[in-house]
This record gives sequence, C-alpha cells and structure tokens, in this order.
Amino acid sequence: MSDSQPTAANDTPSTKEGMGLFERYLTLWVALGMIAGVLLGQFLPVVPDTLARFEYAQVSIPVAILIWAMIYPMMVQIDFGAILGVRRQPKGLVITTTVNWLIKPFTMFAIAWFFLMVVFQPFIPEDLAREYLAGAILLGAAPCTAMVFVWSYLTRGDAAYTLVQVSVNDLIMLFAFAPIVVLLLGISDIQVPWDTVALSVFLYIVIPLAAGYLTRVMLIKHKGVEWFDNVFMKRLAPVTPIGLILTLILLFAFQGEVILNNPLHILLIAIPLIIQTFLIFFIAYRWAKAWKVQHSVAAPGAMIGASNFFELAVAAAIALFGLQSGAALATVVGVLVEVPLMLALVRIANKTKHWFPEETQPGLAPASGKA
Repeated sequence: MSDSQPTAANDTPSTKEGMGLFERYLTLWVALGMIAGVLLGQFLPVVPDTLARFEYAQVSIPVAILIWAMIYPMMVQIDFGAILGVRRQPKGLVITTTVNWLIKPFTMFAIAWFFLMVVFQPFIPEDLAREYLAGAILLGAAPCTAMVFVWSYLTRGDAAYTLVQVSVNDLIMLFAFAPIVVLLLGISDIQVPWDTVALSVFLYIVIPLAAGYLTRVMLIKHKGVEWFDNVFMKRLAPVTPIGLILTLILLFAFQGEVILNNPLHILLIAIPLIIQTFLIFFIAYRWAKAWKVQHSVAAPGAMIGASNFFELAVAAAIALFGLQSGAALATVVGVLVEVPLMLALVRIANKTKHWFPEETQPGLAPASGKA
C-alpha cells in the first residue's frame, strides 16, 4: 500500500470504543490464566485431581459445564432469520464460505505440518509435535463466530451482513467440522474414533446452538428485541469470559509440567498459527478486491476466516485428546495470539479501504448482541 493514498483510519471507531475490557486485554487474561493454572497444578494438585474424577462417558463434567458457559452466549447471538439476507452481496458470501471451508482447514494443516513436523523437528519430539498439529487442525476447521462482530465494528463493517456470514458459517459447521477434522487428522496419522468426534459436535455445537436459538426466539417473542439486546445480552455478557478463564486455569493446572519443561514450545506453536492468520486474511481480502466487493463486506468477511472459533477448538481438543494433551495446549496458544493479530489486520483493513469501490449504501448499525 502507498502512504500517499488517503486512508479511512480517522473515521473508524477506536479500539477502546469497539472492544470491552475483556476483548481488549484477552491476551493478558489468557497469560494470567496460564500462570494461575500452572501454580494451581504445582501447589494445589488436589484441586485438579478432584475435578478430574467427575467424568461420564469420558467427558469431564466440570469442563463440559465451563465450555457450555463459553459457547452458549455466542450462540444466542445468532439470528438464523438473517440468512434471508444471503441474496444481498452474494459475492461476499461465496468468498467467505469458500475460503473458510475449502481453503482454510487445508492451509492450516499444510503450514502447521511443515513447521511442527519438519522445521521444528529438532526442538519438538515427534509424538508431541503430532499433538500440536492436531490442535492446529481443530483451530483451522472452526471459523470465528463471536469476536468477528468486534472486528466488523472496528472496520465499519456491514453488521447485518456480518451476521448473515456468521449464521451461514455456523450452519455449515454443523455438517462440515467433523468430516474435515477426521480427514485431516487421518492424513496426519492421528486416529480418532468417529463417535467421539460426533459426540463433541453434538455436545459443543448442536446443544448450545439449539439452546441459543430457542432462548433467542422465546425471549424476543415475550420480551421484545429491545429488552433482549439491551438487558438480557448485557447480563449474559460476563458468562463467556468467566467460562474461558476458568477453563484455561483448569487446563493449565494439568499442563504445568509441559509448560515448565518446554516454554519454547509456546513460541514454536504460535509461528505457524500467525502465518496462517495473515495468509487467510489476504486470500479473502484480495479476492474481494478483485471482485470489487464493498469494503464493509470484504473486511469482516476476511476476518471470519482469519480468526478462529477457539472456544470450540479448545472443547474439541479436550474431548478428543484430554486436558493434558498437546492438542489442548496448541488451541490455547491460538487464543493467546488472537487479539494482537486481529488488531493488526483491523489496521491494515482500515488503511486499505481505498482499494474498494465507494459504498452504495450507508453502514448499518452494530449487530444485535455485538460481542
């Protein structure tokens, strides 16, 4: 991009305006959760050991409750009625769905495999590297659901259209997540039973999605949209961050030895995840530029694929490989790097707004239940 070109940075919302305290300092909270978890595991091992006993059908009940607490509030935001808006700007939806489901999982697999299994071979034992690869695959198969509303807001994205893109992706995820994960894990020589993957999809996508949809429909019917947006969603907002931080503390209470023995691994896992994030953003963003899609659709559309539904990835990693697995650690590294990377992409999107055609309609208000 040229510095001489006009930019839209001055008429875009500030980070402070568009993001709550939790989203703005997510990396810090994750780091503190890691430290608290490691300390808990080292000095009070009785706590994680006791919680680990509450299992049913190989599912940790405390972890399942915390993961539902993370995922349910974002599923409540999904308005499937918005899918009727699919007829508007069909090019944007074609780009988003193609990149998210036909490109992103496979580039994530290729990049993560190359770095973790080849480049970093001298630094990571093969078995552990394969577990990290599994975590990267789970991140790659789950496009962002909630925080994309933040990125859309910060780039003056079309909030209503962002809701359409997210809703369509969530419907596709119901059917595509499990087959893609099983396929790529199989290629990586990581065997997981189909019924365990299906159980993860049912527990952490189907149940919260159905519960969120029913909650949304019933509350709007009886209380109205204004009460739903301004009262219920605000009361529900703290549930996701509390669930995420408690999950991380519990997870790292089991991961303490891995972290203390291999602190370099956090950086090594982060490298392919960072490369993948920029690659996917620019594939979708340049494609939208070539098709002359409006910036208010192109920017959030590119960010859905670039960011990840990390809550689902963490849940699936724990369900498939366990709290102490390298796969679970890799998904958490995804959470750790998410916000700094996405804020960098927001700045790039705002500085390159002039690449795209003039908007033919005014920007829309932030979506209902904006994260």
